[in-house]
Amino acid sequence: MAQVTVTIDGKAYRMACEEGQEGHLTDLATRFDRYVLHLKDQFGEIGDLRLTVMAGIMITDEVSELSRRVSALETELEGLRSNRDTTMAANAQAEETLASVIDEVTMHIHGITEKLIARPSAEQA
Repeated sequence: MAQVTVTIDGKAYRMACEEGQEGHLTDLATRFDRYVLHLKDQFGEIGDLRLTVMAGIMITDEVSELSRRVSALETELEGLRSNRDTTMAANAQAEETLASVIDEVTMHIHGITEKLIARPSAEQA
């Protein structure tokens, strides 16, 4: 297990993490520290615990909003997929109909051609 020292509000905290996750943990701590420092700038020295709780609530609020947006996007994506599937099925049906019509027209043209070839010419009559 790897060890990382992170700094939050000027205080160092030694933390354990999985091997290879040191950079990620440091990045998370840096981002959290920004929240704490932002609140400290707004409210001053109101106590470490209060700052930490307020920062945690702010982050939770952002995560909640992001989760709501992801859910809305997933719903929209499902609708788009459904529309795509419906459109593809309609296109396949239209292609089958078109192919059938082309076959019918081709058969009529062949029939007309055969009649023209079989008809005696004016010279033979």
